[in-house]
Amino acid sequence: MFSSPLVVQIPPSMQMTDEQFFDFCQVNRDLRIERNKLGEISIIPPTGSQTGNRNFNIAGQLYIWTEQDRTGICFDSSTGFKL
Repeated sequence: MFSSPLVVQIPPSMQMTDEQFFDFCQVNRDLRIERNKLGEISIIPPTGSQTGNRNFNIAGQLYIWTEQDRTGICFDSSTGFKL
């Protein structure tokens, strides 16, 4: 079962800086939060058990491949990046 993310649109006058967004995420650690290039914030619901199991298996295979190949590194799905 897949639930759509809750998308929150922020008026241009209330846009957060990168530092403010980081602070917002820190005080809401129990939520999975993303922000797109338009400044929209998405609150992502947790996955179900089937999706969680599939993601775990994929991550395990990726870990094994990365360890054997030694040409890169991998991260879990909760890692934050600024692109």
